[in-house]
Amino acid sequence: MKAVHFGAGNIGRGFIGLLLSQSGFEVTFVARNEKQIALLKQRKKYHVTLANDAKDREVVKNITAINIHHEEEVARAICEADLITTAVGMASLPHIAKSVAEGITARMRLGIKCPLHVMACENAIDGSSQLKARVYALMPRPMREQAERFVAFPDTAVDRIVPDQAGNDPLGVTVEPYFEWVIESADMLDGFPRIAGVKLVNALKPYIERKLFTVNTGHCAAAYYGYLKGYATIQQAMKDEGLLRKVKGVLQETGGLLTTKYHWSKEKHDRYVQRMLNRFMNPRLKDDIVRVGRSPLRKLSLNDRLVRPALQSHQLGLDISHLTSAIAAALLFDYKKDQEAMKLQRALREQGVDEVITQIMGIPHKHAIHGQIANRYREMRDRYGRAHRLLAAAE
Repeated sequence: MKAVHFGAGNIGRGFIGLLLSQSGFEVTFVARNEKQIALLKQRKKYHVTLANDAKDREVVKNITAINIHHEEEVARAICEADLITTAVGMASLPHIAKSVAEGITARMRLGIKCPLHVMACENAIDGSSQLKARVYALMPRPMREQAERFVAFPDTAVDRIVPDQAGNDPLGVTVEPYFEWVIESADMLDGFPRIAGVKLVNALKPYIERKLFTVNTGHCAAAYYGYLKGYATIQQAMKDEGLLRKVKGVLQETGGLLTTKYHWSKEKHDRYVQRMLNRFMNPRLKDDIVRVGRSPLRKLSLNDRLVRPALQSHQLGLDISHLTSAIAAALLFDYKKDQEAMKLQRALREQGVDEVITQIMGIPHKHAIHGQIANRYREMRDRYGRAHRLLAAAE
């Protein structure tokens, strides 16, 4: 079997590429970094190390790589593929849609009828569906209609912590032992290839919201609180008992939302939350706070890990005091090497927090939680001081 994977970053190599290789796929990475592409083509393998006591090592083999700008070569790889996956970040999906569209169009013109499954393995709800809309918008209608019979875009949820790498091997990756890859089976075609460790479910939304509102919400809450207290890594921050209580408070609120919404067992979900907290505290990982907290504009958007559960919880009449505090902490993330953080801070200085909540989070001024977030932001800004005094003076 053959797979084309867009993105040769740490997640692509340390998670998706690893599982595909273990499942017997020949994996072609489509990437931009020429040095990385050359190494992948030369070595045709790399190592993945698990962050456990034994430091278990897996070999990922039967791989190669193509530069995304080599359009004909990418299209040929897609013509031969049984599977397309991505791990590029939601913001980059528009940039790869053209390559996917050209590859699918080439398949249709050649009369290839073997099923092709395309999955966006991103931190987002309906990622594959969003990619499908972008791809099909670039294809002529007759090709779209033909592709509907032979190409599927099942939505998926993926979860594995892969921190920034510090080793000397430019291809090797260290990852946590835990992973989860869940795929919605309703949109699959007959002949979906077996992938080791993957779970197929009829309805994906509960799984992806559980992951997004627990792992992603808790992880970024730890990062933003940890940043305000001057910690360098998530592992350092999680040793702070006061900070840990705040993160647990956030996850109690998202847990209340999930158990209410999906009628889950509270005890069972509490055990899941504790497993996730244990992952954050893994002493064998060094997960930089600025990595986890990066891109705050995306993480504060309407349908992402902080605002979405806060709005849904509010609609159900549930407490959101910890969630609004985490949102306020995110607004105070001012890491100077993060472009989104700097853009956010400029907006706060020039427009004020109320306009930021309206424009960036999509929460109108009249909404009940708008004022809660604004007030909590001002309280925390004044408490933590630092450069945020400049914001106080500007308002």
